[in-house]
Amino acid sequence: MEQLEDLVFGEFELGAELPSESDLAAQLGVSRLTVREATKALQARGLVEIRQGRRPVVAHPNAGPIGDFFIAAVRRDPRRLMDLLDVRRALEMHIASLAATHAGRAAISAMEMALAGMHAAGDDTYVFHEADIQFHESLAVGAGNQMLSFLIEALEEPLRASRMRSLNGHIARGGTVNDVIEQHARILERIKARDPKGAAAAMSAHLEQTARDLKAALALTVGIEASHPTQPTAQT
Repeated sequence: MEQLEDLVFGEFELGAELPSESDLAAQLGVSRLTVREATKALQARGLVEIRQGRRPVVAHPNAGPIGDFFIAAVRRDPRRLMDLLDVRRALEMHIASLAATHAGRAAISAMEMALAGMHAAGDDTYVFHEADIQFHESLAVGAGNQMLSFLIEALEEPLRASRMRSLNGHIARGGTVNDVIEQHARILERIKARDPKGAAAAMSAHLEQTARDLKAALALTVGIEASHPTQPTAQT
């Protein structure tokens, strides 16, 4: 019900309790049953939280529904990882450019720590991938755009699967973990140099390498050649 949705967005802060069903019904001029059904619809969309014995509260932003869509798509067909890579291009090249302009000390420090974590991971691929994810999430925070950061958070789980496959493909192609670390180091270098174009170009080069690695991994594990054109690598 649009009236209740407008009320939730217009009059209540995140985490605030909604009025009782009877109060809402009187305020909106509808029945309590209508309010109850509308509240359930808002819950299904992640806009309110309903707990037993408590009034509904305005929910904090939740990236789960977006991430669930991408997780389901990739599980049905691993080739969709190449489509996901296009999403990363659209988001992360712009994020890198913004971060080169806006990233503060805290975000840069977080990226440095994530890069150090990748170095320290050794043969522990789980630790390596977690540090990799932290690097990209810190980069998004540094961009200074909450919605972009939210989208990167939403993609965390499907991107974990993508990173595992791409690293396997990279190794199969004769690459090393240090190659991947160096790609991230170049991105961070351009961000610290306050070079938006260079940061975007470094991210583009990283994602082009990821595309080649993913194709190799898909050919090995799915038995297919992922037919997906790549974009020319931007030059610094």
